[in-house]
Amino acid sequence: MAKDYETSGSNSPASTLRVRAYGDTDVGRKRRANEDAYLVDEAMGLYVVCDGMGGHAAGEVASQEAVDSIYGMVKRGIAGLPSLLGIPTDSPAHADAAYKHRRLLESALQAAAYMVYSMAEADRGRRGMGTTATTMIVKDGYAVFGQVGDSRIYRFRDGVLDQLTEDHTLVAWQVKHGLITEAEAAFSPQRNVITRAIGSAEHVEVDTGIFAIERGDRFVLCSDGLHGYLERHDEEIFDSAPADMLPRVLIDLANGRGGKDNITVIVVEVS
Repeated sequence: MAKDYETSGSNSPASTLRVRAYGDTDVGRKRRANEDAYLVDEAMGLYVVCDGMGGHAAGEVASQEAVDSIYGMVKRGIAGLPSLLGIPTDSPAHADAAYKHRRLLESALQAAAYMVYSMAEADRGRRGMGTTATTMIVKDGYAVFGQVGDSRIYRFRDGVLDQLTEDHTLVAWQVKHGLITEAEAAFSPQRNVITRAIGSAEHVEVDTGIFAIERGDRFVLCSDGLHGYLERHDEEIFDSAPADMLPRVLIDLANGRGGKDNITVIVVEVS
């Protein structure tokens, strides 16, 4: 079963909100190749970050294939989604529309999982390749996400940075079940062990969620090449930097603190 989250209560009429998005990626300071891939499609309101794994260019193949597969699936299905505009949030019609939005992203990530897994099975040199997939659709006053792996979505609202997605890693599971503390997780030798990935099997469990957006929100989708370096006092950066410059500012921050991995950032601003 997919894990679902929902919040409501936007204080801004959806029809008056403007959404702009900016993305950037960087190889970092330690890697020879960039195995991340991302998509910014403002017309469709679709944003995707994938962080590939597998080596020998297989990670690069997995991440780009996942992006392409997700894009194709959402493009085919988004026009058929019921509108969320003007529907009372406590009504059956809203619940049905929200469900269909979440299921579209779940289906898109499932399709990507099947495609990447099939490609790896067909090519021995790519066996074991996979990728994270963090995906968000912004439309009708809502942000809908689908999540597999440890790339993340953050929301910056009223000066507070909140992580909206849950990492699918061994240490995150251990923290959640009280086996280790967050401080211990930060230094665990198992902190990079991913428990879910696109391509590790024909089917993958997908977390989905839907959140009302508000004027002034900034959403950040990123690979672990960024969030592995973020600290609590960095919140002010999400407010002070212009949205179109923020991806590069955050990439420079990660590189300045080591840049051990590829770094990909998408910023979605609501105004």
